[in-house]
Amino acid sequence: MKATYPLSVGLLVLAIVAARASADDSPAAPSVSPPEKFTLRYRFQPGETVRWEVLQQARVRTTVSDTTQVAETVTKSVKAWRVKDVEPDGTATFEHLVESVDMRNQFTDRPEVRYRSLTDEQPPPGFEGVAQSIGVPIAVVKMDSHGEILHRERKPVKAAAQNNEGLMTIPLPGEPIAIGHTWNLPCNVDVPLENGTVKKVKTLQTFKLQSVKTGVATIEVATRILTPLHDPALEAKLIQREQSGTVRFDLDAGRVLGQQMDLDRRVVGFTPNNPVSSLHYVTRFTETLLADPPDVASRPESHTAELKK
Repeated sequence: MKATYPLSVGLLVLAIVAARASADDSPAAPSVSPPEKFTLRYRFQPGETVRWEVLQQARVRTTVSDTTQVAETVTKSVKAWRVKDVEPDGTATFEHLVESVDMRNQFTDRPEVRYRSLTDEQPPPGFEGVAQSIGVPIAVVKMDSHGEILHRERKPVKAAAQNNEGLMTIPLPGEPIAIGHTWNLPCNVDVPLENGTVKKVKTLQTFKLQSVKTGVATIEVATRILTPLHDPALEAKLIQREQSGTVRFDLDAGRVLGQQMDLDRRVVGFTPNNPVSSLHYVTRFTETLLADPPDVASRPESHTAELKK
C-alpha cells in the first residue's frame, strides 16, 4: 500500500530540496587572511660605524615669588656606534661616542655661551669636560638583536650631549608582530630626596607598531609614571621622564632611521612654602641616521623656534 502525504508536506519537502540546491550553488564565503606580521631585529656588521645626527632642545621657565628665569639650551651633535664584534645570534659589541658637538646655552639677563668642537680651538669656561670627551668612547656596550643591553662599561668621561640622550635603544619584541601590537618596558627610577634618602619610582614605557610602509616601521612611544606622586617637588625631578613621540625603524637594515621625542609639562608649587611657584619644561629630542660623513657645524638649526611658543 502506497503511503500518501498531505499537499503541505510535499511542498515543504520541495522547499527544503530547493534550499539545499541553492546553498550548494552559492559561492563560498571569502576566507579572512591573518594580519601580516613583521620581525624587528637589530643588525650590524663588524667594523662598521653607524652615525646619527642628534638635536636636543630645552626651554625651562621657572617662576618663584615674583621672579621668572628662562633657560634655553640647544645641543647639536653627531653620535657614533663603532661596531667591534657581532656574534652569530646578532649580539653586537660597540663603542658609543660623540664625534662633534655644537652647543649653546642662554639664561635670562646673561649673554649666550656657545661651543663648536669643529671650529673652536678652546672651549668657553664650563665646557672643558665636553671638549675632552669629543671622539672618546663614552661607553662600550654589548646589545642583543632585540635591543636589550647585556653589558655596559661606562668610561670616565663626561658625555658631550648629556642633557637628554633619549632612548639609547628601542626594545623589540621577540616574536613577529602585526600592526597595532603593543609591548611594554617597566623601569625603576631612583630619585634622591633632600633628606638624604632615595625614593624608588616605577615608570612604564609603552611601544606600539603604528604602521609599516616600504620596509620602515613607525613605532609610537609613551612613558608613564606609575607611582602616585603627591609632592610637586618630586614631580619636578621626574619631569624629563614623561616624553612621548615616534621612532622610525628600518626592517631590512635593522637600525633606527630616526626618532622624535617631545615634552611639554608644567609643575606648580614645586618649591617649599611657595604654592604658586611654577616650572614649565619644554623639550624636543630628534635623531636622524646619517649616510654621509657628517659636518655638524654646517647644518642649519631646525625646530628651535617651536620651543619658544
